[in-house]
Amino acid sequence: MSHLVTDAPGAVPITPVMAGDGLESRMAALDDRARAWVKATGFTAEAGKWTPLPDAAGGLARVLVGFGGGDELWALAGLPDSLPEGAYRIDPEPEPALATRMALGWALGCYAFTRYKPRKRGFAHLAWPRGADRGLVERLARGIGLARDLINTPAEDMGPAELAGAVEDLAARNATPCRLISGEALLAENYPLIHAVGRASARLPALADLTWGDAGAPKLTLVGKGVCFDSGGLDLKPASGMRMMKKDMGGAATLIGLASAVMDANLPVRLRLLVPAVENAVSANAFRPLDVIRSRKGITVEIGNTDAEGRLILADALAEADTEAPALLVDMATLTGAARTALGPELPALFCNDEPLAGELLRAAEAEQDPLWRLPLWAPYRKLLKSGIADINNVSESAFAGAITAAVFLQEFVGKATPWAHLDTYAWNATSRPGRPEGGEALALRALYRLVAERFGPRRV
Repeated sequence: MSHLVTDAPGAVPITPVMAGDGLESRMAALDDRARAWVKATGFTAEAGKWTPLPDAAGGLARVLVGFGGGDELWALAGLPDSLPEGAYRIDPEPEPALATRMALGWALGCYAFTRYKPRKRGFAHLAWPRGADRGLVERLARGIGLARDLINTPAEDMGPAELAGAVEDLAARNATPCRLISGEALLAENYPLIHAVGRASARLPALADLTWGDAGAPKLTLVGKGVCFDSGGLDLKPASGMRMMKKDMGGAATLIGLASAVMDANLPVRLRLLVPAVENAVSANAFRPLDVIRSRKGITVEIGNTDAEGRLILADALAEADTEAPALLVDMATLTGAARTALGPELPALFCNDEPLAGELLRAAEAEQDPLWRLPLWAPYRKLLKSGIADINNVSESAFAGAITAAVFLQEFVGKATPWAHLDTYAWNATSRPGRPEGGEALALRALYRLVAERFGPRRV
């Protein structure tokens, strides 16, 4: 999907230009005709804006693109879809770190979901900048593209079997084991919460469990919420709340993409990817409000609301993940509307029980322009999940702090000694921006990849 090429004879140069002095300097280097053209088009070097410079024969001699303002990753991301088809190169060549970011932005700008409708035109191509880390660009573009494709696919074609199948396909591509537990086998193997949430659907609930890497390497465990469609169950959502629920498996999709990148890089970790995949449907055997279900960990859970199902399937998967005492445990989920109310669609909420880990992840997010915002695991709110007949309720009756109480619920299933991060994500671009088309999005994937690469060392050879 990257449309980055090694050979691009006759490629048209693209020159990034900073506003202010940078534009004045570039203007001074142009001939009178080109300067007049730039002024006529109103180009001011605003980040992401561009203008073509014609040659004497009326062809395309050069492209000037606005650059700066801390948005370097996305500086070129709008060009593949807006420039005339053909080959381009960056001139002058950027330094390696910047070259990598620009190339990744270009690659992400070449994403399109075409399963049901082909594009009417192709993307422009970019010659690889000499200093770019091609491996990093390609693995991140592949991982993000995979996640976007999974999220964008409608629930009719992306049910529990298909989502679990995506994990199995990933395992097959990397020649690594993947175990699939589905239907009544979930009860036999003690995953009662996953089974309860998914049992009302005609499509069997499942748990996909992938392992990869040297058994003696540090354990990295990823747990993704895979609710392929959420009707709300017996606590039925209104039509407006149900409309976007094909994306309720966005946490799982993002971590599948991350796992792909980790394996592509051959990072020195023992990776485990757990994806509980279900459809929260309505039928005669649906789980009910005020049911009590004993979880994998043995904690009894009263069902205060069947529409708070994501935390239930995560609870069983997290309990299993924690048994191996991983060096790093990350879960991701499209979990609460409260997080979106607080932070909006572009800013996932981070909850973390380990201060050094939280600091590392926030720094990685800032460095990657892949932002996160930390919210507290506020222990006093545990009382809001009190149940009169069970160990815990899956929801609070309070209208306050919904994202926090959800995270506090999940914390019950993770050991205190396990470094754990929970990300509450939207997994969707509500509007299109350069490199980030409207639709499914792998929010925080780049930040998490950087954290893992930095925490566990360089890739193996």
